[in-house]
Amino acid sequence: MMPAFEYEALDLGGRSKKGVLSAESQRQARQELRRMKLTPLRLSAPRSEKKSGAFGAEKPRVKPGQLVMMTRQLSALIGAGTPLEEALSAVAVQSESGPARTRMIAVRERVMEGWRFADALGEDEKSFPALYRAVIAAGETSGDLGGVLDRLASMLEKNRAIKNKAVASMIYPLALMVIAGGVVTALMVFVVPKIIDQFNSFNAELPLLTKIVVGLSNWTVSYGLFALLLIAVLAAAFWRAMKQPGFKLAVDRFMLKVPVLGRLSRAVDGARFARTLATLFSGGAPLLDSLVGAQRTISNSYIRSRLDRTVTMVGEGASLAAAIKRADVLPPMLTHMIAAGERAGALSELLDKAALQLEEEFDTASTVALRLLEPAIIVAMGGAVLVIVLSILMPILRINTLAVG
Repeated sequence: MMPAFEYEALDLGGRSKKGVLSAESQRQARQELRRMKLTPLRLSAPRSEKKSGAFGAEKPRVKPGQLVMMTRQLSALIGAGTPLEEALSAVAVQSESGPARTRMIAVRERVMEGWRFADALGEDEKSFPALYRAVIAAGETSGDLGGVLDRLASMLEKNRAIKNKAVASMIYPLALMVIAGGVVTALMVFVVPKIIDQFNSFNAELPLLTKIVVGLSNWTVSYGLFALLLIAVLAAAFWRAMKQPGFKLAVDRFMLKVPVLGRLSRAVDGARFARTLATLFSGGAPLLDSLVGAQRTISNSYIRSRLDRTVTMVGEGASLAAAIKRADVLPPMLTHMIAAGERAGALSELLDKAALQLEEEFDTASTVALRLLEPAIIVAMGGAVLVIVLSILMPILRINTLAVG
């Protein structure tokens, strides 16, 4: 494969042009530019290309945000009639120096050698997942690569938005819990012992509530660090156990039964499944292949395992709606929309509508859950502080009563 060179040159009108071209040497690259009636100003190999091969194992993967932007740019260029090689070159030039530019240059070289676009992307499976390549392969087969890339970019944006929404929705409650735990721990470790020492100097009998708080305070001072270490060890063990398919399957199945979390999990996976299936199917992929691709995007392993039977039933000739209903793991609304889509011959359109409704359901459910969780954490923190304050005030009132008597 000939090396790629980035260039900056002037055309006959004095306008600056940037791009990428392939040549065996810089000298040949300059000759090619002059043949194109361009005056070279700068000609160099990409810095990331100089260090190692185009798809070196040590190179970082393309970030999800960059992948969405590159896909959207390609869809716009190809939809406007730009040849694939020129579109890849333009996206490479517009990308920031780093993995994204390196990948696009390498993919362009493969395409110029006669490779299919999807096969060229397959040389870097970490940056371009199997599902991404499958959608592009379907677009190449159908002859509507620009439209498929546009739908693929929309799917990536929606899936990324759902993931970011799920992560962002947990940040504030977790931060609130950490702060509340830190405040209560500080009171138990630094404040309560000093105040109780003052009460002990009077040799007065402490109330039961105060004795309980003092006991918890002493335990926290003596064993709090060991408790934190134990929690860290258990968390690490749980994280490792989640890599075991059997354990993860059991945990995911249990999570679906948790009232609020189960509903949110079904909505998120249902929306992702519906949007991916619509993108693949509308891009020209067979229904069975589209179903397998959409199944891969589901994060809950129990839902994914139940859909194995769905794939088998569809392969045997059953309707998609009946097969999904038999699995009984996705939201019922999705099953009804699929059935309506099959009857009307508009499966892709109704899948998109189902995905939108499930995303709205997720937004609504997560918002309600957060509005209930936040005051619950505040009330719990206030209750803990109230107990500590009462445990301090009760001995003071008792001492005052004895002094008056």
